[in-house]
Amino acid sequence: MDAQGEGGGGSVFPEAAAGRIEDLLRQFVSRAHELLDTQERMRGLVSAVVPLAEDLDLAVVLHRVVNAARDLVRAEYGALGVLAPDGTALSHFITAGIPDELIRAIGPLPTGHGVLGLLIREPHPLRLHDLGTHPESHGFPAHHPRMSSFLGVPIRVGDEVFGNLYLTEKRGGGDFTAEDEDLVVALAAAAGVAIQNARLFDDTARRERWLESSMEVAGTLLDAEDLDEAVGGVAAEALRVSDSAMSAILKPWGTGRELSWGARAGEGWATLDSAALASAAGRAAQVASSGKVAVVPAAELFGDGPAVRFLREALLVPFGHGTQDQGALLLARGAGAAAFPAVDVEIAPVFCGYASLALQVARSHRLREELLVVTDRDRIARDLHDVVIQRLFAAGLSLQGLRRFIPPGSAEDKVDQITAELDDTIFSLRSTIYSLNEARARDSLSVRLVRAVQDGAVSLRRAPRVELSGPIDTAVPADVADQALAVLSEGVSNAVRHADADTLWVSAGVADGEFELVVVDDGKGLGEVSRRSGLKNVEERAAELGGEFEVGPADDGGTRFRWAVPLPSG
Repeated sequence: MDAQGEGGGGSVFPEAAAGRIEDLLRQFVSRAHELLDTQERMRGLVSAVVPLAEDLDLAVVLHRVVNAARDLVRAEYGALGVLAPDGTALSHFITAGIPDELIRAIGPLPTGHGVLGLLIREPHPLRLHDLGTHPESHGFPAHHPRMSSFLGVPIRVGDEVFGNLYLTEKRGGGDFTAEDEDLVVALAAAAGVAIQNARLFDDTARRERWLESSMEVAGTLLDAEDLDEAVGGVAAEALRVSDSAMSAILKPWGTGRELSWGARAGEGWATLDSAALASAAGRAAQVASSGKVAVVPAAELFGDGPAVRFLREALLVPFGHGTQDQGALLLARGAGAAAFPAVDVEIAPVFCGYASLALQVARSHRLREELLVVTDRDRIARDLHDVVIQRLFAAGLSLQGLRRFIPPGSAEDKVDQITAELDDTIFSLRSTIYSLNEARARDSLSVRLVRAVQDGAVSLRRAPRVELSGPIDTAVPADVADQALAVLSEGVSNAVRHADADTLWVSAGVADGEFELVVVDDGKGLGEVSRRSGLKNVEERAAELGGEFEVGPADDGGTRFRWAVPLPSG
């Protein structure tokens, strides 16, 4: 019988056709499984990316990146190495999958050698069948788990390589696939954005902390009774806000106003010998004079000593640049800490600026208070002398004049008693006035200099400008102070009477073992002054003290008057 049957009404597929259909069905099922697997892995990628944006704490974000990468490609172990600022090594190494006790047994974390270093030098994805057989491999330390399959992918934050993701030991055996690599590359891109956001948030929060501390130390300095003691609080606050191990301020301290380390905070200062302190002071003095921030390795700053073992680097910031408190703030981080963030290097000078400005304002307030006290003493003494004593004296004379109209007896005795009491009162008032004048004479040199300028420049159209620098009140002996006051009076008098000036600038300061007094005006100059005995006296005063005197035209017109004498050492 014909296979097609009678009339062609039925048919039977040949065996070859049936097999072909079966193969197509198998391929379809296989590709369906692959499609489902891909869909599942894409869902896993989305599930891994979404949590990265849920937190802005950088440490939390980094740990989430490592764990998400492990789960995404089914890796037994994962790690994230953060590059150091110079980009040549790892500053942080975050692991996942290895128990903490095993990590402690292994020892120090990697810093970027071997295959890890290859990814640092060549930041491109890397897949290996056996990590231990790679030419760059340096082997594993004791207690380290066995690792064969390897996948490494760089993490970029913008154009910067932030670090590398390391994944090892594919679960179930086998190697990491190209699809695994694509997934981790995509995760690394999302991680870069999350890390950038976390870093920006961390920088903003850190900047706010610095600014809040700046306001706090400024308020403390303005309210302080002892300014040197209050500056110690500046160092302590800087230590806290910068997460440093040590801090100190180099500036003039104490009665002698010698440049030295003071206001130390943090541990480790006791281990530094005099040579280390002198070395650090020399570098800090350079920063103070230049006004530029410096980040210095501990070995370079302190020399080869104990400090190198527990300190990593130091941040030196100008403090009070251009003022009598000119110095530098030192902040040092421990050996196990990260380098100073860029925001600290940027904002620390602002912190020191707030503190130094508050210090200047506090000193100005004290000077103003002293001047108010002096002015009040002068007023009281003048009123007592010109008003009260005169009235008492007049009352006494009136009583004496009444005696001739009073008959001898008790009334006359009473008048004599009242007159004697008035005489005693006048004597007491004169003693009080003398005491006030003595107190005025004991005022600090800085107060007396300012008062001399104010008294001599009353007729000027504009208020004179006075700048004081250095330890004027402690370093200038009494004999030099008396000469300086006489010289200043002469300089101000010349500017007011002979130069016809509108504005007067006076500066007095102590520096490099010398006291210098400069008076500059914007007048017409000395010209041909017929009587120069005053200037001759000033020149003689300078010569007697081994100093120098010069007078001539100022840079912008007017007259410049300079008197400088050496100060006794010690």
